[in-house]
Amino acid sequence: MAYFKKETGNLGESLAERFLQKSGYKILAKNLKLPLGEIDVLARRKSVIVVVEVKTKSSHEFGEGYEMVNSFKKHKLIQLAKSLQIKYPRQTIRIDIISVDTSTNPPEIKHFENAVEEN
Repeated sequence: MAYFKKETGNLGESLAERFLQKSGYKILAKNLKLPLGEIDVLARRKSVIVVVEVKTKSSHEFGEGYEMVNSFKKHKLIQLAKSLQIKYPRQTIRIDIISVDTSTNPPEIKHFENAVEEN
């Protein structure tokens, strides 16, 4: 079961990367490991640095992918984005979520820009 989840996640991240590139984003890093955790995709569009959380689902049994980003995960994403300010001090950093549904053919991709903000 764990292997299937990892394989599904890798597929979703690859699809999300291609989607972002076709939408004019430059991919800066994939699976970027930081002391606080991992960023699925780090991208740039114009002068904005984008932390992208990719959620991939192979069925709608437990809802859509973006619904899996709970308050704990949102807090973690905010902390990861803040840690990037050192490397990108003069650039805006935002957090997006990409939801990939692999139960459809072709897979359905939904992009939620600025999906996580600090209150």
